[in-house]
Amino acid sequence: MTRLTLRATLGTSLTVLLLAGCGPVLDSGDGDGDSADRPETQVPTLSDVTPLDDPRSWDGVVDLNLPDPEIVPVEADPQPQLPATVTDAQGTEVVVEDVSRILALDIYGTLAHTVFDLGLGDNVIGRDLSASFPEIADRPLVTENGHELNAEAILDLDPTVVITDTSLGPYDVLLQLRDAGIPVVFTDSERGIDNLASLTQEVADALGMTAAGEELGARIEKQAADTAAAIAEVAPQDVTGKLRTVFLYVRGQAGVYYMFGEGSGADALIEASGGYDVAAEIGWNGMKPVTDEALIEAAPDVLLMMSKGLESVGGVDGLLERFPALANTPAGEHERIVAMDDDVVLSFGPRTSDVLNAVAVALYAPDAL
Repeated sequence: MTRLTLRATLGTSLTVLLLAGCGPVLDSGDGDGDSADRPETQVPTLSDVTPLDDPRSWDGVVDLNLPDPEIVPVEADPQPQLPATVTDAQGTEVVVEDVSRILALDIYGTLAHTVFDLGLGDNVIGRDLSASFPEIADRPLVTENGHELNAEAILDLDPTVVITDTSLGPYDVLLQLRDAGIPVVFTDSERGIDNLASLTQEVADALGMTAAGEELGARIEKQAADTAAAIAEVAPQDVTGKLRTVFLYVRGQAGVYYMFGEGSGADALIEASGGYDVAAEIGWNGMKPVTDEALIEAAPDVLLMMSKGLESVGGVDGLLERFPALANTPAGEHERIVAMDDDVVLSFGPRTSDVLNAVAVALYAPDAL
């Protein structure tokens, strides 16, 4: 069989894995956060592609390494209304009096991107590994060993506010920051289509940018809705014509192999991208270790994965060696995988439209990449 590699240049989030003790697998050694060694994927818009007559006619790996996002602030000269008093996602009342030195930290870089799009990018003083777009790349890292918060590095930067969620740890570091008198605002850790505007608003309210948050949230939602409408024109209308898709999260070095199901965020991504999420059909909820039996029952046409996750098991050959039963599914037989940047695929937020478009093109018009 010829393997065609088309190189071109949440639900819940991975929080469950982190809190379950799988945090060490989410490190730079497993590949998260660095896609500089892969060519960028220039993805055409759906309106410019012609879908395959038979969505199941392609073989191989489609590797999506999206270009850096375009930062488009909703306000050129932001004027935060301070002090801002908010009740965060953990039910804690937080008062923010100063936004001159902001840290926005989460496992996908979504919160930092949101701060830049609100117009306060110049106030951001540091970054986590996943926030790597050009406008923030010169800020010092405050994470180590991949996605582990470094209390000393954070305190050295003297932040006036920290916006985060529970996707980065150790949690004690965040409590230490609060004990040091730094306002720490926890946002919703869920990533999905349904909370694009509300997550944006949580960030904006904490920074005294309520009106800008409303504008940015509406913009993100409209972009996602427009892309969803374009996907509906490309993807098969009948459910039997859609590609049966499952999301696998793997870290070969750590022996972590999960299949993401209903409520994981991956289900929302698959459905919004025009695929058929098999999780509901087989009763697969949340994130659970994948088994040969589950793969056989799911009978996927295509696997959706993180690029570095696929790399960590030695590519398609390594994945098939680890799960021999996969070869008995259409996805395994045709080695049909869509792999996307680890930091982007489940990020949602400002990049939602780009991600949906890219996955849909990969599923139904991969020859356009």
